[in-house]
Amino acid sequence: MHFDILTLFPGLFAGVFEESILKRAREAGLVTIALHNIRDYASGRHRITDDLPYGGGGGMIMKPEPIFAAVEAILGDQLGRVPVILLTPRGRTFTQQIARELSRQRRLVLICGRYEGVDERVHQYLATDEVSIGDYVLSGGEIPAMVLVDAITRLIPGVLGEPTAPFEDSYAEGLLEYPHYTRPPVFRGHAVPEVLLSGNHAEIVRWRRQQALRLTWERRPDLLERARLTDADRAYLRQLEDERKS
Repeated sequence: MHFDILTLFPGLFAGVFEESILKRAREAGLVTIALHNIRDYASGRHRITDDLPYGGGGGMIMKPEPIFAAVEAILGDQLGRVPVILLTPRGRTFTQQIARELSRQRRLVLICGRYEGVDERVHQYLATDEVSIGDYVLSGGEIPAMVLVDAITRLIPGVLGEPTAPFEDSYAEGLLEYPHYTRPPVFRGHAVPEVLLSGNHAEIVRWRRQQALRLTWERRPDLLERARLTDADRAYLRQLEDERKS
């Protein structure tokens, strides 16, 4: 997988991409990341990338010319065949399902907006997709771009040491993840659940599934509407409902 990231502030990405899983994925050649400074594609001596909005109003708008020029120069004859994703509050809300969808691509272009946003013509005639990471305001698209790269990279085969790990993460199967414990077995009087020390793999799987269902039911019941549930799952959820009523 190759990521091209267009930004006015490439230095913001330095620490994130040089540590932990992303660093190992890059060193293993499973992921490559290229940072492109949009200012390098602006014309004129001052390399201006923003201007006042037509019609008045506060803030500045990112100009279309350098963004178009950057994408066209970077993609060349691949233009139109590679997804060009604009990080914007107007986009579809990023989910694990979207991460899985995008992880099937060989290359992605991510455009990081700034200021009051980008010229509408970037939305309409350049971006092939628009993504938001949530209903709140950030200073720009750089942090959302980091989120996409991290979430997508985790799904690329070979990136995580345990092949099943991406499928056990929270949201991977539509549920929050079950609780985790490690040594010591008792800490400040709080013991690890006995089932996890039993060695009974079937019971451990059952316990983890029920704990994931319980956490999701308590904290994110909206996820249950889309989760893939078995008959046993539904029976356990009915049990939880009955306990709440009693």
